Amino acid sequence: MLHLLIEAELKRAVRAAVPDADDLPQIILMPCRDTRFGDYQSPCLIALAKALKRNPRELAAQVVEKLTGLDALHVQVEIAGPGFLNFKLLPEAISGAIAQACKTNKPFILPRENPETIVLDFSSPNVAKPMHVGHIRSTVLGACLARIHRLLGNKVISDNHIGDWGTQFGKLLLGWKQELDQQALEQDPIGEMERLYKKVNAASEQDPAVLEAARRELVKLQDGDKENLEIWRKMIQLSQIQFDEMYHRLGVQFDYTLGESFYNDRLKDVVKDLVEKGIARESEGAYVVFFEDDPELKEHPALVQKRDGASNYATTDLATLEYRIENWKPNRIIYVTDGRQQLHFKQIFSIFKRWKGEVNVQLSHVWFGTILGSDGKPFKTRSGETVKLSDLLDEAEERAMKVVTEKNPSLPEAVRKNIARVVGIGAVKYADLLPNRQSDYMFNWDKMLAFNGNTAPYLLYAYTRIRSIFRKYKESVGTAFDPMKVEADQLNLNQPKELALAKHLLSFGIVLQQAADDSKPNILCNYIYELSGFFASFYEECPVLKADVEPMTRNSRLALCYATAQVLRIGLQTLGLETLEEM
Repeated sequence: MLHLLIEAELKRAVRAAVPDADDLPQIILMPCRDTRFGDYQSPCLIALAKALKRNPRELAAQVVEKLTGLDALHVQVEIAGPGFLNFKLLPEAISGAIAQACKTNKPFILPRENPETIVLDFSSPNVAKPMHVGHIRSTVLGACLARIHRLLGNKVISDNHIGDWGTQFGKLLLGWKQELDQQALEQDPIGEMERLYKKVNAASEQDPAVLEAARRELVKLQDGDKENLEIWRKMIQLSQIQFDEMYHRLGVQFDYTLGESFYNDRLKDVVKDLVEKGIARESEGAYVVFFEDDPELKEHPALVQKRDGASNYATTDLATLEYRIENWKPNRIIYVTDGRQQLHFKQIFSIFKRWKGEVNVQLSHVWFGTILGSDGKPFKTRSGETVKLSDLLDEAEERAMKVVTEKNPSLPEAVRKNIARVVGIGAVKYADLLPNRQSDYMFNWDKMLAFNGNTAPYLLYAYTRIRSIFRKYKESVGTAFDPMKVEADQLNLNQPKELALAKHLLSFGIVLQQAADDSKPNILCNYIYELSGFFASFYEECPVLKADVEPMTRNSRLALCYATAQVLRIGLQTLGLETLEEM
C-alpha cells in the first residue's frame, strides 16, 4: 500500500513539474534490486526527458522539488545515475505500515481507485462425464485469479460455461433409451452415463445404423422433443450434483453456470450478422471466416456454421461473448483453458474484433500446460485411464492422513481427518499453482506432501507456528494480544532481520498486482514461501517471548508476527488453501 501512495505522489509531482506535456509515460514504482540504493525506484523520468528533449537529471531535480508529500509519508528521495529516482523508507514509514496492517483485514493493499469488471470463464466440465485430473488446472487457477482480483477491489463475475449441448447427446439419449440400468444410475449416475456413451459410441463406429439412430435422437432433441428434453435435463441435473460436490471439496464457487445450451437461441442471428457484415462467407455449403490479412491465422479459417446448418464451438463462443458484453458490461473477459485451445481463442478474438470493433473490452486467454506422470507423459492411472478428480482428492486426503498420524498420533481422529483434508487438498492445489502456468509439471505425491521446501504443508505449518506464539503469549500474561492497540510510535524495528521481514511484508500489494497483471499465481506462491523464510530468520535471531526481552521490543515483535500471520493467511486463502490454527 505504501508504494502506491509514493507512486501517487510521484505522479502528482511529475504533472506539476511538466504541466504542458501532452503524453506522460507510465509512471510506476518498483522495488530496488539492490537495497543499498533504496527500497523503491522509478526510471520513468529518463523516458520523459527523452521525449521532451531535456536533460534527465535536471528534469529529475525539478520533480524532486515538487515531491512535497514525501515528508508526511516518511520517505526520502535521491537522484541516481542518468535520472533514476530512488526512494528510501524511514523507520517511521515502516512502523506506520506495520501498525496499520495490524488493524485491517487487507494489510498492505490499497483499494483501486477505478475498479474493473472482469468476467472469468473457467472449469467448464462436460455434462454426463466425470470431472477428471485435467479439470484441476482450470478450476484451481481460475478460482485463484478471481480471488486475487476481488482482493484488489475489482468486480469479478465467474461463469462456469459447462458443456451441456452437442453431438454426444444423441449417443447418450440412444443409450439411455436402450441400455439404461436404473439401479446403476441411482448408485453412480455419472458412471452409468459414461458407460452408456462408451457403449453406443463404440457400436456407432462399427454399425452405421447405430450412428444414424443416434443422429435422429439428437435432431429430436434439437427440435424440442418432449421426451428427449426431459432426459437431457435429467442428465444435466445428475451431472450438476457431481459438479457441486467437487467444487465444494475444492472450495470453489461460481456466480453463474450458463452452459452452451443457454445460447442456442442466439446462434442463427450470430451467423446471419457475420454474413451480412462480410465477415463470414459461404464455402462448400458451410459458412466460414477467413483471415487473409492475418499471417498467423491465414492458414486456419474458422467454421461458424456446418453444411447441415448446425453451429459449433466457435458460434457458441461468439454468442457467449455478445451476451456477456450486453448483460455484464465487463472491462475484461478472461478464459482459463489448456494450451491446446490457443488457436481457437485467437480465431474467436480476431472475429470478435471485426464483428464488434466498437466494443471496448480486453479479451485474454490464460492458458496452461499439462499435468505429467512420473513417465513424463500426461498423468493417467496405471491402467492408462484418465484419473478421476474424486479419486485424486480421496487419495490426497488418505496420504495426508498417514503423514498427519505419523507426526501427531495422539490427536483425536476427527481432528486428524480435518487436518488431512486441509493439507491434502491444499497440497494438490498448491502444487498446481506453484509452477509457471504455461509449463507442464510432474505430479509427485511425496514432493507435494512434504513438510519442507516450497509446499502447502510447509506453509500451512509455518502459519500455525506463528499462531502458537499468540497462544503462548496469552498463557503467559493472561490476556490476548490486541492488534487494534498497536501504534506506530510504540514500535521499535531496528534489527536487520526485523527490517528485512517488515520490508518484505510491504511488497504484498505489489506482488498481488503482478500476479493479477500476468495471471500467474506462482508469483504469489513464491512470495509467500520467501515470506516464511524471512520470518524464520527473524524468529531465530529476534526473541519474542523470552523473559529478558523488553516490553516495547516484545510488543514490536508481536506486531511484526501478527502482520506476518495476516499476510500468510490471506495469501494462502487467496490461493485457495484453508488455514488451521493448529496442526
